[in-house]
Amino acid sequence: MNPDINIAIAGVGNCASSLVQGIAYYQNGGANEQIGLMHWDLGGYRPKDLKVVAAWDVDARKVGRDVDEAIFAEPNCTQVFCDHVKPTGAVVRMGRKLDGVADHMADYPAERTFVVADEAEPSQEDVVRVLKETNAHVLMNYLPVGSQQATEFYAECALEAGVAFVNCIPVFIASDPAWAKRFEQRGVPIIGDDIKAQLGATIVHRVLTDLFAKRGVRLDRTYQLNTGGNTDFLNMLERSRLKHKKESKTEAVQAVAERRLDDENIHVGPSDYVAWQNDNKVCFLRMEGRMFGGVPMNLELRLSVEDSPNSAGVAIDMIRCAKLALDRGQGGAIHPPAAYFCKHPPIQMTDDEALHATEAFIRGEQKKQFH
Repeated sequence: MNPDINIAIAGVGNCASSLVQGIAYYQNGGANEQIGLMHWDLGGYRPKDLKVVAAWDVDARKVGRDVDEAIFAEPNCTQVFCDHVKPTGAVVRMGRKLDGVADHMADYPAERTFVVADEAEPSQEDVVRVLKETNAHVLMNYLPVGSQQATEFYAECALEAGVAFVNCIPVFIASDPAWAKRFEQRGVPIIGDDIKAQLGATIVHRVLTDLFAKRGVRLDRTYQLNTGGNTDFLNMLERSRLKHKKESKTEAVQAVAERRLDDENIHVGPSDYVAWQNDNKVCFLRMEGRMFGGVPMNLELRLSVEDSPNSAGVAIDMIRCAKLALDRGQGGAIHPPAAYFCKHPPIQMTDDEALHATEAFIRGEQKKQFH
């Protein structure tokens, strides 16, 4: 087993910032200091084993800088929780723009949005060469929501280079049978799609929906409204980029309901951009149902979290699961961790089922039907 996990990153935004900070934060200490992690040791890999070896972005303030500096450049605005990130030796390269930058972003101040670098974009051959030269094991897709073409570009690069692909955004690759088949045929693992935060709106909504079902409460209608002030929320003001995002978040809740709700009785999705919130995400959740005797009840919840660290705690486990699959020669969609860590996996499970299946996968006891 290779003692290191070499990571390449497509999109050096807030989520990448939190991940890289987290790798530094957990470099020292032992299992007793694992606060914030679901696993200190995952299949023999610890946080200190993760190394960033390559990265791509399109912002002029990040391209050409070491990842340790680029993660703190504008428009990144997530919380700085680790101020001792050491140089990685990986310089951010110019990436492929394609549909990764929404047109409306140009209408906002530079400190809030992208300043696209005036540099030549790489070809697929360029990216594949870097992945191979750096001996990357896992390519993280942290592109903006709605980046269908750009995501497919990096997925193609991962396939050709034989690098595991972790798709953290709601562009359907792992859950697309055609793409999953291609990864399986090439013997390359993929985990996705759309990362489910550690304790975010989706997992809380799912747990409560499952609780309604287990306790015999009929869920009649529900909504989840989210606001935030990072570039992700700004990007999502272009509603056409939200098709897969809304589908992903809605299906994550529907999948654990006692019965599927009619479309008019469920609303799950991003709602608005509030600049001063920065990377803080606020979720407003309402659930209406009927209890014993048909007596009505309702539940309202407000959840406030720092969005990017909330996903990084999951990403660090997704990376290690992808590396385990590589070590074992498993290709295609890796179903248990996808179901546990993602909103739109190829196979939906309840969170309890996904947890047990993922722990079995980590132990090397993956069931055949999930392979």
